[in-house]
Amino acid sequence: MAEKLAPEKRHGFVHNGQKVFEWDQTLDEVNIYIALPPNVHSKQFYCKIQSKHLELGIKGNPPYLNHDLTSPVKTDSSFWTLEDDIMHITLQKRDKGQTWASPISGQGQLDPYATDLEQKRLMLQRFQEENPGFDFSQAQFSGNCPDPRTFMGGIRSD
Repeated sequence: MAEKLAPEKRHGFVHNGQKVFEWDQTLDEVNIYIALPPNVHSKQFYCKIQSKHLELGIKGNPPYLNHDLTSPVKTDSSFWTLEDDIMHITLQKRDKGQTWASPISGQGQLDPYATDLEQKRLMLQRFQEENPGFDFSQAQFSGNCPDPRTFMGGIRSD
């Protein structure tokens, strides 16, 4: 049932008319997907994940991305992989349940409507996680959605 509350689609981050990356999020993570250029050996790519900063590119060249993150991440449980010509970066949110409007601070922000939809989806994901016997996939909120981090005593930690 939890799969029904997974991100339905990825958000695109476009700069100067070119797609830089796609991304999505869950209660715990922000995932970034970057299409890799052809004919570059996998050992030439690098990615440095810091608490509030992300840098990645091809060794010996200027970074492809070199930006501050919207919010802090847990560096010890964040990582990156190369899969089928895609660099997949998994950033573990320091504040579980926080809705990110963009992975990159001050750039490519989701509009308020899309941000509200993300917050509602994360709230339903939280309900599903805390009540695994129930199906929240068809649940809806009327009006403003509460913050998943603080609603009804906040997110429970195991």
